[in-house]
Parts: sequence; structure tokens; C-alpha cells
Amino acid sequence: MKAKSIVSHSTEMEVQFFDVDSMRVVWHGNYVKYLEVARCELLKLFDYNYLAMEASGYVWPIVDMRLKYVASAKLSDCIVVEASLVEYQTRMKIEYIIKDKATGKVLNKAYTIQVAVDMADGEMLFETPQCLIDKLTPYIGKH
Repeated sequence: MKAKSIVSHSTEMEVQFFDVDSMRVVWHGNYVKYLEVARCELLKLFDYNYLAMEASGYVWPIVDMRLKYVASAKLSDCIVVEASLVEYQTRMKIEYIIKDKATGKVLNKAYTIQVAVDMADGEMLFETPQCLIDKLTPYIGKH
């Protein structure tokens, strides 16, 4: 699953009580929240967070998301979520690996796909807008 990364960022977080079930295991739906936190940090890295997207005239809805649950995170575990942008030409594909910080054990593998939608007319674009390419220029070719 791991493609060549254009830019990546790792985010650490501690599993909180509100994220676990009665067995102190992270409820499966909360992994989506962990992906979102990591994705937001990655987008900030190249200055294209959700407010910058909107300011550029585009929204980027998620059109596909896949998660593979490998092992469970538990209450108070420290996890590391690595988010890597692997495609940008026609869509943004971000791959994720969630690991237990203490052991390095992989807990989850995932990806999300986002597409650009022009806010003016609501049309989905089949090419990445130049504004994102400009933001990624310092990273393109370094991978």
C-alpha cells in the first residue's frame, strides 16, 4: 500500500477515555478522527489547511476512505499517526500508518482521497488547481 511520499508528517497523541469502549480499546470509528488530526497537521505543513483551501476557491471533500485494522490501541497508549501525501496531480491521496509509540507495532493502515470542487459552480475538477501545485512545488522532486 505504501506509495512514494511527496511530503509527510507524524503526529503523536494519547488515547483518551472518551475514545475507548467498555474494554478500554479504541472504538473503531475513532480511528477516522485520528486520521483527520494527522491530515490537518500535514496540510498545515505545506500551508493548505481547510481555511486556505476555502480562500483559494476550492473545497476538497473526501470521496474515498479505507482503513485496515491490524491491532488495537488502548486507553492511555501513545500512538503515532504518520500521514503522507502520495498523489496530487488529479486528486489528493494521503496514506496513513498508525503505530504504538512504545513498541512500534502497526495498529492501522489507511488512506483518504480528496478531490477539488470549485466553490463558484460546485463542479468537481479532474486536475489539481494550480494553487495546490504552487504550495507543493518546494516538495515535488525531493521524493
